[in-house]
Amino acid sequence: MGETKVRLGNPIGVIVDSFGVGVREGLRKAKEVGADGVQIYAVSGEMDPDNLDAAARKELRAYIASLGLEISALCGDLGGHGFQDRTANPAKVEKSKRILDLALDLGTNVVTTHIGIVPEDTGSEVYQAMQEACRELNEYAVSRSAFFAIETGPERAAHLKEFLDSLGGNGVSVNFDPANMVMVTGDDPVEGVKLLRDYVVHTHVKDGVRLKEIDPRLVYGALGFEPMDHAKIAVMVSSGEFFREVPLGEGKVDFDAYFAALAEIGYKGYLTIEREVGANPEEDIRRAVQFIKGYR
Repeated sequence: MGETKVRLGNPIGVIVDSFGVGVREGLRKAKEVGADGVQIYAVSGEMDPDNLDAAARKELRAYIASLGLEISALCGDLGGHGFQDRTANPAKVEKSKRILDLALDLGTNVVTTHIGIVPEDTGSEVYQAMQEACRELNEYAVSRSAFFAIETGPERAAHLKEFLDSLGGNGVSVNFDPANMVMVTGDDPVEGVKLLRDYVVHTHVKDGVRLKEIDPRLVYGALGFEPMDHAKIAVMVSSGEFFREVPLGEGKVDFDAYFAALAEIGYKGYLTIEREVGANPEEDIRRAVQFIKGYR
């Protein structure tokens, strides 16, 4: 520790929605806590692409710039069963493309998402449905020099890499979340970064502990299980039967080793703080910004 600690030059982001106060107020708070950029959910409500015409997009982009911030990524996670349900996929793929268009209009080329758990059986109907949907997303993203970034956690990094390698490009890449790995699959984030080095385009900075093993399908949903629901996950990470999200530095993510691995693969993008639980998210986020700044 101490002398060997890696030095980071990466910009620091925060998820505006983590403050729980709406987009405009959340943007102001992001500035106040010392962030360089923000990630914003863009699925429904005021940030739904359908609710923002060209003028509104231009105005919002100018407002964010006026605060001295930029957008690290949009979150385009449509929930449910991800892209496991072939019948739901055409509408979800279309909506995802519109979210990517919005991202580009707002000055970022990254949309993070969950696609559902990639099944072990590569010949299964679900695997093939996911692969088809993601190949279409990959093609669209590549055509626009942008990325759909899948969040790590629901499956082990090696299996996710095999799936990504099958898509024919890097338009579908990775939003690396070390805490999800620690809490759910028990995977090693340092090895995960090295395995997925060609795909990491965005990261979440979050910490957690795993208390006992759990079937990832109970967390992230799957066909035949309840669909994924962020409110349900928030209850799980705070109630702490299987795992618990904790403030940075208090969990099982070895940040010295994790940040060193990101530096080793040449990752220069955002370290975006996600805080899904806690009674005082603003204070936790402020402390998280300072925690990362300790590596500068």
